[in-house]
Amino acid sequence: MSNYDFEQDGFTVCRGLLTASECAALKVEIERLLLNRPAHSGVFVGLAANSPVFRALAADPRLLDPLERAIGPNIEFLSDKVVFKSAAVDFGSPWHQDYPYWHGAHKVSVWLALDEATPENGCLKLLPGSHRSSVAHDGDASDGNGFGHRLADGAVDESRAVTVMCEPGDAVLFHDLTLHASFPNTTGKARWALISTYRSAAEPDLEYDWASAAHVVRGRKSA
Repeated sequence: MSNYDFEQDGFTVCRGLLTASECAALKVEIERLLLNRPAHSGVFVGLAANSPVFRALAADPRLLDPLERAIGPNIEFLSDKVVFKSAAVDFGSPWHQDYPYWHGAHKVSVWLALDEATPENGCLKLLPGSHRSSVAHDGDASDGNGFGHRLADGAVDESRAVTVMCEPGDAVLFHDLTLHASFPNTTGKARWALISTYRSAAEPDLEYDWASAAHVVRGRKSA
């Protein structure tokens, strides 16, 4: 585990949740799913909805145990996506919180490195303690790279940010109000990560059309 506490910092780092060989096998399954499917801006949403491999991964105790410490004993999986940076998709993600993209009850996402992630190839950076409040997402999104909800340039004090480098199988769990961004990929080589999103099954929430694979993976859903 990391030196960062989920409750205090809004994120935590879990080292070695999966093995490098497991990550390689997941990439093979992703390539099968992506065959003849268009990927938008380096993102493909809905792996578990289309693959029993990823549906099983969503309920893997190695992911659920640290999630239980963040969410509680009743955990519902919502959806997952692969994000990949390459020579063709090399821009960095702007600073943002995930909450404006879904609202409702708060969620926790698991960012799982499938390749080594470094500042040179687009690893995450996060702002500790930023999960305690919402901030204005009024940045210019006219660059065509998505992220319609983003902070304006210069809105984050980068000196307070934490850069999280990862080996394949390492994961970052973060609250949907935790400000985060990623570096651009300047290496010309692919950098893949899997992002899975969960919520407390004990809390009422909105229903989402993008959560077609949603199901309780631990405990029970609220009555």
